[in-house]
Amino acid sequence: MIGASSFLGFPERLPQDTKPIAAIFGAGHGSTYPGKDSSGYALAADAVRAASREDAGLIDHWDFDLGGPLFDDGAHCCIDLGNVPTRMEDNAGNRTRIEAMTREVLTTGAVPILLGGDDSVVIPFLSGFVDAGPIWIVQIDAHIDWRDTLHDERYGYSSPMRRASEMAHVAGMVQVGMRGIGSARRAEVEDALRFGSRLVTARQVHAEGVAAALRHIPEGARVVMTVDCDGLDPGIMPGVAAPSPGGLTYTQVIDIIAGVGKRGRLVGFDLVELFPPGDIAGLCALTASRLVVNAIGTIIRQR
Repeated sequence: MIGASSFLGFPERLPQDTKPIAAIFGAGHGSTYPGKDSSGYALAADAVRAASREDAGLIDHWDFDLGGPLFDDGAHCCIDLGNVPTRMEDNAGNRTRIEAMTREVLTTGAVPILLGGDDSVVIPFLSGFVDAGPIWIVQIDAHIDWRDTLHDERYGYSSPMRRASEMAHVAGMVQVGMRGIGSARRAEVEDALRFGSRLVTARQVHAEGVAAALRHIPEGARVVMTVDCDGLDPGIMPGVAAPSPGGLTYTQVIDIIAGVGKRGRLVGFDLVELFPPGDIAGLCALTASRLVVNAIGTIIRQR
């Protein structure tokens, strides 16, 4: 049955003996900092699903972002598994459940697509690829997220790339979209560079195009892409907790998504840090839903 509240009306499961190519799931809470409230972010996955509904009956139409219908061969091959049950105060339990869902999707051969949630959900999502490595990470973000510990929490939204650098199955990372005064201090930038992270600022992308980021991805690399909504310019994506001027455009982000699929292989995708209480007329959720559609289109076309 087609899900009335699922992304693009995708079913929860496909007919027997039909394997999904991509599987979407949401996670509202990851590792929330003490005294912080992540409940606003927990609304994001369903907001993105709701924004996709107008297009649910149009997915056989021509998509000009993709150069053809989403399912170019006519075979609808994606599912929406709903949301992982998470609680704001259950940081360790949330991480366990998100990682388990990621692993479960990977065992089916499908590409997992996670809808957050704040950026802390990225850590267990990446951990779930432990048996599917080596992977490269391409991060779209205004910040580099290399804090080691903040408020005595090592797994919060300021630390996903630091924790990823400690995962043996992560071969490298390209971080794209940084600008202004981010959350990083000099020591964190130096640690990122020492690890070998390729830091590509938003200004570089505006000056040189998306090739400034894509050239750092090894040919044929298996890539997990993580998109923090504040990586986009707040004129396009104002519904974030930490807006910063000068961010990437929608077209630049979808060109990076498509470029990842051409240069390597997109094996995982997440979208995080959408903050629906700060959305304007649902436009941020609509933009986010289109980013997810472009990721699915890339995954389908790289088969």
